[in-house]
Amino acid sequence: MTSPQPASQDITRLIVRVSMKDRAAFDLLYRRTSAKLFGVCLRVLVDRGEAEEALQEVFVKIWTKADRFAASDLSPISWLVAIARNHSIDRIRARREKTAAMDDAVEVADETPGPEAQAIAGSEREQIHACLEELEEDRASAVRGAYLNGDSYAELAERFSVPLNTMRTWLRRSLMKLKECLER
Repeated sequence: MTSPQPASQDITRLIVRVSMKDRAAFDLLYRRTSAKLFGVCLRVLVDRGEAEEALQEVFVKIWTKADRFAASDLSPISWLVAIARNHSIDRIRARREKTAAMDDAVEVADETPGPEAQAIAGSEREQIHACLEELEEDRASAVRGAYLNGDSYAELAERFSVPLNTMRTWLRRSLMKLKECLER
């Protein structure tokens, strides 16, 4: 008897099949990921109706861009979440553009960070990655899953085959170690 495929590999296979315009794979991908992606859209857009509309547009993008997945370094769910998040942010920006009058354009602040802020962020990012490298591999992977990919504690506990409370302990202790490392 074969062991079940990890969810990540299963989703990767579905995305590859979708890139070949396999409608059955697209339907299955939708059923397996739409709840999570809807949550991402809803978190960004807040309005349920707009999030539902955005989700449909996200899956149209996935259908048309599935062939680009192999070129990315992201896990399959991270890639899908990035599409949903970016699309939702684009909707907010488009909404702002529609409501802002030309006279108000002078008052709109540039939200992009300046060179100094970018340099500081780059340095902080390097420091965080260095501190993550000090953690055990499975702990670092769990932290990335929880705080970068948005995976739930239950999903992580299942992925790492540990009880839910153990996963909570891993994450809490890992965050304390990261804090210590970052304060050095």
